[in-house]
Amino acid sequence: MNNKNKLLNWLALAGAYFRLNLRAHMEYRGAFISQALAMAVNDFVWIVFWTLFFTRFPVLKGWDVKDVLTIWGLAATGFGLAATFCGNARVLASLVVQGQLDAWMLYPRRLLPHLVLGKMSASAWGDVVFGYAVYIFFVRPDAAHVLLFVLLSLSAALVFVGFFILAGSLSFFVGNAEVLAEQWTMILVTFSTYPETLFDGAVKLLLYTLIPAGFVSYLPVAALHHMSLPYTLCTVGGALLVLAAGITAFYVGLGRYESGSLIEMRG
Repeated sequence: MNNKNKLLNWLALAGAYFRLNLRAHMEYRGAFISQALAMAVNDFVWIVFWTLFFTRFPVLKGWDVKDVLTIWGLAATGFGLAATFCGNARVLASLVVQGQLDAWMLYPRRLLPHLVLGKMSASAWGDVVFGYAVYIFFVRPDAAHVLLFVLLSLSAALVFVGFFILAGSLSFFVGNAEVLAEQWTMILVTFSTYPETLFDGAVKLLLYTLIPAGFVSYLPVAALHHMSLPYTLCTVGGALLVLAAGITAFYVGLGRYESGSLIEMRG
């Protein structure tokens, strides 16, 4: 099977899981909508904060309010897409510790795609809607910038998925890493929503390595600001590297996995 057919098959698998997960959430439509709205409101509070900040200080080392709105849009959308399509990636550490990979091992094809696609976060829909809305309605880009923003938000989603898997895979190596994985993930989210100019030296190096916030928002902002192909390629390349690191860590760690003797039925 050539690479094109493999990609189409994996996309079909993702689409199937997306439809199943969405139907499951629609059984409790009120709860689904309320969670999504609550997350969107939470994100909007931060936008109010930054708007008030830039009312007092119009420029922060070359960044203005539209740049900050853009990084919030990218970070929220990337995180939201990752948690919407690959909700189990965020709780991978817990699944490993509790021995819940057993049931997923019964599925055909490779384990990881089925595992991460098997859950959808309801609140993440609020992040997705908020991210696109804040960029389109507050930054007011033209069509070319909107298309590039969509591409870069998908790239940011790959960073988050890869990072979720990488952080969750720590449980294969250090035992119960639920707290560590959650804290590491929240550090990435936090740094992804602050202007890059606030950091320098060794911290900036970390933002492109151990905490790859640079590939979530900093390089994408530069790509949008200059409509730059090199910045875009660097962004996508970095996202693929983070995803590859996560996949590699998972399958290396899987050899250390100890079954939880879990008996579970899935329809």
